[in-house]
Amino acid sequence: MSTIPLQTARPTSAPPTPGPRRLRLVSRRGVSAIPLYVPLIIAAVFFVLPFVWMISGAFKTPSDVLSFPPKLIPHPATLANFRTAAGDVPLGRYFFNSAFIAIVSTIGALFSSSLVGFGFARVRGRGRHIWFGVLLATMMIPYYVTIIPTFSLYQSIGWLNTYLPLTVPSFLGVGGGFYIFLMRQFFLGIPRDLFEAARIDGAGLLRSYLQIALPLARPALITVGLFQFVASWNDFFGPLVYLSDSRMYTLPVAIRFFQGLHTADFGPMMAMTSLTVLPVLILFLVAQRFFVQGIATTGSTG
Repeated sequence: MSTIPLQTARPTSAPPTPGPRRLRLVSRRGVSAIPLYVPLIIAAVFFVLPFVWMISGAFKTPSDVLSFPPKLIPHPATLANFRTAAGDVPLGRYFFNSAFIAIVSTIGALFSSSLVGFGFARVRGRGRHIWFGVLLATMMIPYYVTIIPTFSLYQSIGWLNTYLPLTVPSFLGVGGGFYIFLMRQFFLGIPRDLFEAARIDGAGLLRSYLQIALPLARPALITVGLFQFVASWNDFFGPLVYLSDSRMYTLPVAIRFFQGLHTADFGPMMAMTSLTVLPVLILFLVAQRFFVQGIATTGSTG
């Protein structure tokens, strides 16, 4: 009867511990990074401090808003400023107007920029480079130069005092040259073999756009959507020019209207401004990872 030799288990080696040399390298890198991080931290404090002071002032009593030295933590904290802001103006109505215009225009920008960007990246048409140069040239035209002809156009077709001038142009790519450029750069980074394989399987351009390009372009789409949503949400000039009915005002216009009612009452002003900034801040924090990824992956192709 043969015996099976028992295999003795080899002692597992302990994970390597950083030696003194490695610790010295890490400490040297940390010390060398101090001159870089100190100015960045000081600059970040200067940028963040006004925002923190605004949020703090929204919860302060009127006597504490302008107190000196200023207190960042309100004591006692109160919601009276928010009740005053909501009682003097239809805050919910203005919030709905801003959200509706921002969401619809964002959908339009995503549709037009992705479709046109895919065409410039994957359709081999004559003169496409010339037309792409013309598209880039439109980015140099200031928005305010075209405001009079566009106002006359919208007036002639009866779009004034409606949401149409603030939403429909985004579906047509108006003012979206940068978004189209961003999407084209991302589509150029997708391997051509994927589209060639889809074409061999019988997929046309539209199917390749819907089933291959769009699912892979999620970081770029989120970046474009975030840019357009913030631009539309903070737009003051467009609603001021095209809207005359106060019930259709957006939040930026409503803040200017509210400032006329509370010239020296800073607490309600800060409360209303905080409510205006909060959705954009939450959206950026949620989509920050995709936003950075989309920016990083759209500039490496030409």
